[in-house]
Amino acid sequence: MRQPALWIVLAFTLALAPLAAQEPDAADDAPKKAPAARHEAAVPKVEDRLVTTQHKAVIGGKEIRYTATAGTLVLRDEEGKARASIFFTYYARDGIADRSKRPITYTYNGGPGSSSVWLHLGAFGPKRVKTDDEGMALPPPYELGDNGESLLDITDLVFIDPVTTGYSRAVPGVDPKKFYGVKEDAETMAEFIRLWTSRFGRWSSPKFLAGESYGTTRSARLSNVLQSRHGMYLNGIVLLSSILNFQTARFDVGNDLPYPLFLPTYTAIAWYHKRLPADLEAAGVEKATAEARRFALGEYTLALAKGNGLTPEEWKDVAGKVARYTGLSADFVSRTNLRPPIQEFVKELLRDQRTTVGRLDGRFKGMDRDVAGATAESDPSYAAIQGTYTAMLNNYVSQELGFKSDLPYEILTDRVRPWSYDEFANSYVNVAEDLRKAMAQNPALKVFVGNGYYDLATPFFATEYTFDHLGFEPAYRQRVSLHYYQAGHMMYIRRADREQLKKDIAAFMASAGGGS
Repeated sequence: MRQPALWIVLAFTLALAPLAAQEPDAADDAPKKAPAARHEAAVPKVEDRLVTTQHKAVIGGKEIRYTATAGTLVLRDEEGKARASIFFTYYARDGIADRSKRPITYTYNGGPGSSSVWLHLGAFGPKRVKTDDEGMALPPPYELGDNGESLLDITDLVFIDPVTTGYSRAVPGVDPKKFYGVKEDAETMAEFIRLWTSRFGRWSSPKFLAGESYGTTRSARLSNVLQSRHGMYLNGIVLLSSILNFQTARFDVGNDLPYPLFLPTYTAIAWYHKRLPADLEAAGVEKATAEARRFALGEYTLALAKGNGLTPEEWKDVAGKVARYTGLSADFVSRTNLRPPIQEFVKELLRDQRTTVGRLDGRFKGMDRDVAGATAESDPSYAAIQGTYTAMLNNYVSQELGFKSDLPYEILTDRVRPWSYDEFANSYVNVAEDLRKAMAQNPALKVFVGNGYYDLATPFFATEYTFDHLGFEPAYRQRVSLHYYQAGHMMYIRRADREQLKKDIAAFMASAGGGS
């Protein structure tokens, strides 16, 4: 998950010395205007495109009528030159007498390179991709249905696709790479939110951000940019499957931090697949992971810090305990130097069954051609959702929302590579400080953090570690609420978790000043 700027200046240099020598005044005017005019005529005019439709859905057991606006807003510099066309979908509940008191939530996914499709059609939007109760995809042809757990009954929603995702693009003549980076992405999204808020008259509404995965990285930086650049103060931020400090998730030589922070998630996934000792299996996932947490930040962290200072007896003892909490063999743990990385864990856990487990959701299983390989060929938990969400988004936007485009809707693309982390050269990306600054400057700002037990992309213990180091004043911790769900990265694909997530977010928004 890595990430380019937004200000592009087009300049033409004309070397017309002979004409200038003959007629100095004319040389300053006429020769420069003609090429500029020809250039402008060659570039297609970029304008906003909006389509508005009326709908209804059953949400929370009640019929909700709403207006959907799908389309693009053009971002321009202060000289009026277009820079990017941003695709969004806006849902506004009908029948609201005073929309100034109605919350608005700006929503996006991560990647970087992901559109907002997952939160749009999986979690918060009024329509949802149909799956079974555990979140497993149904066979094609796929279907959409009403999302009974949509947030639309308590907040209006704007789903935003960053540049080069969805239908969002840099305009012709503007290098899209200028939008690919931590700083550049946050500034672009902040400018879109400012423009959208002004166009749709929502400056006085309670405001929330909701992001998932790299979308939480974006939210942390974005909260600071919105406040410092645009004076837009938020009521709350919803972070699902959070990653703010990338040191917690990078299995680099010399960086031992991820190993203890991933270990409780290994425990959860091993528990799910019945690979733990009988006492841990009987304890349940919450108690098993609680025990793994204690070992991870205690004895395991100290053992890794000792390095070659471990005696053979200590090494053997630690290998056995890591095996206990991971479902791996002590021999395998020892051969990884007590440090089993994620890519080897997902391959090794169920190797005897000739299957791998998912990275986004460790409940999912897949099959590789090479059972003896060191790492998995692909992520079965992503393969399970890619087709159904892609098909339903393309059909829904064109057929129900009425927005037509011949562009490919980029669900999750690598076209945003390389993503610029230039400001973090020689260090790990860490935007937790941005969030701390936003909370320090805005004492009303509250943060909701949702975690899936079976998420290996953004493990829950790594998130706990990050927020334990957010700041050392008790007030910060009191304004952050952590919640846990029995699924993976996209916890909302599981019906019971989606229902609980809705209740938890509704209570959070009410506590943060969001009415309905």
